[in-house]
Amino acid sequence: MMSANSSNTAILMADAPPAAEVAFPNAKINLGLQVKGQRSDGFHAIDSLFIPIPWCDTLEIATARDRKSGCKLHLQGNPVAGSVTDNLVQRAYDALNDQFDLPATDFHLIKAIPSGAGLGGGSADGTFALRLINVHFGLNLDIEALEKEAAKLGSDCPFFVRNVPAHVTGRGEQVHPISLSLDGWHIGLIHPGIHVPTKSAFQWVSPMDGRPDFSRWNGSSPVDWPGAIRNDFTAPVSEKHPGIKHALQHLRNAGAVFADMSGSGSTVFGFFRNPPALDLFDACPDSWQTWAGPATL
Repeated sequence: MMSANSSNTAILMADAPPAAEVAFPNAKINLGLQVKGQRSDGFHAIDSLFIPIPWCDTLEIATARDRKSGCKLHLQGNPVAGSVTDNLVQRAYDALNDQFDLPATDFHLIKAIPSGAGLGGGSADGTFALRLINVHFGLNLDIEALEKEAAKLGSDCPFFVRNVPAHVTGRGEQVHPISLSLDGWHIGLIHPGIHVPTKSAFQWVSPMDGRPDFSRWNGSSPVDWPGAIRNDFTAPVSEKHPGIKHALQHLRNAGAVFADMSGSGSTVFGFFRNPPALDLFDACPDSWQTWAGPATL
């Protein structure tokens, strides 16, 4: 791993990076989620399985030629809440710029993944920005260093460094890759246009320690999960927001082998043995966002 010193800037500027590079930050789903007791830092510990899915944003990095320093983030697509300066892409640049004095950089982000939907879209964008900066400017940060930087951005971010199915613990920063049998499976997602504040969702859940962790599901497939894996948020959040319950039932009625809600909501997902029927989402209200595709990247 390269240390931050004055020679880094000279190296970065002497080795001209390519004009632009593009990545496709993908969403994730929580295949089950347990909320455990509160930690000393105020966060609740969680136990979950994260699965990357190919519903993607588009993120481009380019070395700016019109100025000498700083980062500009250009946003298109789905709306993103908050100011640009709080966006995790901008924060990723700022964190590495403090260490390596980066050249001026432009990012272009096209949002397709719904924001605040339990899919980790913002976390993916921030982590993929770290990965792009690392490659584009030749920082030579290894996986462990990138995971450490990602953890500073947010709880879900370290998962997107390796971006493989994982058993995730702590507040989300402890990532342990796991093997799941997903080849040939398909997935359908519905975001029913409901915003569920994470803080409120945690208030609706009764934390419980002492349950077996999700590492025991190594090697499992969707046929193994019904009645055995669950998300602690699903019942209380769907009671508060019946639209989520309706979306879940829609997937089950369509033949989903296993269906649940991702994270604290409000996106729901269903696993199908075969590609979902073309009319799967025809009955969904226009305000719902939907996606279907393979269950693996």
